[in-house]
Amino acid sequence: MGGKRNYRRFLLLWAGELVSSIGGGLTSFGLGVYVFQQTGSAANMALITLLAFLPTLLLSVPAGVLADRYDRRLLMMLGDGCSAIGILWILICMFRGGASLAEICIGVTVSSVFSSLLEPAYRATVTDLLDAEEYSKASGMVSLAGSARYLVSPILAGALLTVSDIRLLLALDIFTFFLTVVCTGVVRRGLATKAAEAKEPFFAALRMGWQAVARKRGVLLLILLASAITCFMGAFQILAEPLILDFADSATLGIGETVCASGMLVSGLYLGARGIKKGYLKLLCASLAVAGLAMVLFGLRENIYLICAAGFLFFAMLPLANNCLDYLVRTNIADELQGRAWGFIGFLSQLGYVVAYGLAGVLADGLGRQLQLGVGRGAAAVIMASGVLLAIIALAIYPIKAVRALEGGMRGTHPGDGISAE
Repeated sequence: MGGKRNYRRFLLLWAGELVSSIGGGLTSFGLGVYVFQQTGSAANMALITLLAFLPTLLLSVPAGVLADRYDRRLLMMLGDGCSAIGILWILICMFRGGASLAEICIGVTVSSVFSSLLEPAYRATVTDLLDAEEYSKASGMVSLAGSARYLVSPILAGALLTVSDIRLLLALDIFTFFLTVVCTGVVRRGLATKAAEAKEPFFAALRMGWQAVARKRGVLLLILLASAITCFMGAFQILAEPLILDFADSATLGIGETVCASGMLVSGLYLGARGIKKGYLKLLCASLAVAGLAMVLFGLRENIYLICAAGFLFFAMLPLANNCLDYLVRTNIADELQGRAWGFIGFLSQLGYVVAYGLAGVLADGLGRQLQLGVGRGAAAVIMASGVLLAIIALAIYPIKAVRALEGGMRGTHPGDGISAE
């Protein structure tokens, strides 16, 4: 009975994060359009994206420590509620006659700083609420909620902008923040409150989080693999638009992005309904190899139908890979170390985005000029090369004994046993 109640609590928590994801997508889309219309600069758009990403990445590790020292649900409420302050600041500037680029940068940074409290606490709360056999299904639902910002938000934001302006999008996003806080508060009321742990020094807790990740070689290898995946995915995200716009118009681009992103919806729905029962490592390697092949097909020809089919296949593979990675890592880390461990995992796995954002565009421009084929084909070359590398890594990871040993997990051990070194 308690298990059913906890799963209902998870569903309420998940619903709140789904709404928050849609609201965040509205703001992201609206600010991108606004900044480009005001400045005409893609670099300024990239700056906004970077400021929305970097603070959360850099603060994810200490946020993970806090998730193990204090009440995880309270941290989620603080993170969601206070991150609305940055968006509210931008909205106030808009009502004063328009927000400057600097004002938008300040607001986005403030929002991102507080959002950093959310992810490790949210991940660890899933572990608190569910049993090991429910992790796969829950991971699929979490992936589905995350994909909503790419599937629902752009369509909704585009429709709203035809009848209003960005201020409506910002106001809706602020509302979703507080709706999420209410959902988290309801969940928190039904669970035992975690007492603050004041005895353990902060940096000692940081060290324990790193040890939880690094002590088992297979776990560390999988996290480094996740960093490579985010690098390739980041290159794909950065370069897909110039590749398509080099031979098609913006309307075609919008349709193409929707079709490609719907791959995440299909596989996310499947995982949410059925989950994965076994063969996590095999499915991980297979899905990443197929994703690499899809990237090669994506850049092969300037054909929108081939591009949409390949993009759909690529994004359909990502929830499967993330689900398997999530399970293999989650079941090999002791429960009491989950928060600080996920802080390190989030930091390490997303470093790939920083590399991609910094290098992918430069490489595409350089190749386009060097080969005299234009930026679109330069982007295609980088995407295809990334796909080949992704497939090679996927096939190379399976034979490694340390990784294969993770399949059994460590459930059934006493929570205080920690992770045994290999």
